[in-house]
Amino acid sequence: MASILIENLDQRKVEAIDLSRPVLKHLQDQQIDWMFACGGKGRCTTCKFELCSDAQALEPDSEAETRYRRQGALKKNERLACQAKLTGDIRIRVPDECKLPHMHYSDE
Repeated sequence: MASILIENLDQRKVEAIDLSRPVLKHLQDQQIDWMFACGGKGRCTTCKFELCSDAQALEPDSEAETRYRRQGALKKNERLACQAKLTGDIRIRVPDECKLPHMHYSDE
C-alpha cells in the first residue's frame, strides 16, 4: 500500500492499495475531481501533477510521458496522473493550469 498526499487540496491524503493502477484511478476512487480530457489514455497533458517528493516512489515514465517530455509539454517534476504508477508514498500538487474552477485549492 502507498499514499498520495495532495498538498494544495488541503493536504488531502489518498490511500492506494492496488499499485498496478495509475494515480488518476486512485484519485477517482476517492471522488476527487481531477482534470483529464482524453479519458486517461495518455493522449494529452491535462491530468498532469507536480511531484513534490522523491521520483523513485513512481515507476519510470510511460511512453506517453517520454513523448511529452521530448516535446517540452512535461517539466522534469511533472507526471501524468493517468500514466504514473506508484511504488511508494508521494506528495503532489495540482499545477495552476490544471486546476478546476469549482474546486477550492489551498496555498499549502
